Amino acid sequence: MILKTLQEAIIHFDNPQNCIDYMIRLRWPDGVVRCPTCDSTTATWMPRRRLFQCKAKHPRKQFSVKVGTVFEDSPIALSKWLLVAWMLGNCRNGMSSHEVARTIGITQKSAWFMLHRLREAMKAEPQILTGVVEADEAFVGGKIQNMHKRKRPVGAGFSKRATGGMAKTMILGLLERAGIVQTEIIQNRNKEVLHEIINRSLAADAVLVTDEHHGYKGTKHYHVNVNHGFDGYTVGRYHTNSIENFWSCLKRMLKGTYISVMPKHLAAYATEQAFRFNVRRGFTEQQRHHVALHGIQGRRLTYAELISRV
Repeated sequence: MILKTLQEAIIHFDNPQNCIDYMIRLRWPDGVVRCPTCDSTTATWMPRRRLFQCKAKHPRKQFSVKVGTVFEDSPIALSKWLLVAWMLGNCRNGMSSHEVARTIGITQKSAWFMLHRLREAMKAEPQILTGVVEADEAFVGGKIQNMHKRKRPVGAGFSKRATGGMAKTMILGLLERAGIVQTEIIQNRNKEVLHEIINRSLAADAVLVTDEHHGYKGTKHYHVNVNHGFDGYTVGRYHTNSIENFWSCLKRMLKGTYISVMPKHLAAYATEQAFRFNVRRGFTEQQRHHVALHGIQGRRLTYAELISRV
């Protein structure tokens, strides 16, 4: 069944059997259900309990379609998981946990944990970028002048009117022209840090396009430096406008929807926005939903792990 709208998705996933059938197609495209414990194909379906039972001898013979995914051990109905995944993958500026809590009738704490587990599923494996690749850094954080004096950083270089990257979290973005964007949190933007990430992320024949920051100089790739003070915004066909567009989308999401993001969770929010940016063209809402859930299998994120991030 082709789902085109959120309303159609709500009606379709309201049927528990439709949710189970969807998860089976997602996890086992060949239609053969495999036991998450022993990988056996001898599992049988128990319709009254909506569980599978493996015929092999081992603990935890019975399992649901949630086992082995980011949904495992969640008391929240599968219909709600699939609905929130639809909204998160298709809402341009994200979904706050308060909005999710009001929409599906759970607590805000559960909704916050739920969204982070879905972001874990959205995380894509790093790829080698080719062609023209734009690189740039962004600084994410509140303005020092708006901080309470007890939270305001002190020491050399800090003042009430300080701007720029002071007391903010740095994030590096690499965008393949007409391709995908990848992000990574960095502690500083020294030459050693930037070169290490660029060398393992770019193909040998890729063209690196950056602004005038000195940390990019000396890379082994063919490097085009766009000096915005002298060259304007382009050097021939080279520019950094595409990665700047991504930073605009990311910061609009953080300022407009999530308001206050802790630095230790920033990578997850960047992953969410990178996912939507990478599937913004050529995908229907149903396809975005399917791609967003493609990474649920083999991943777990417990609440203890989430709050202990540093």
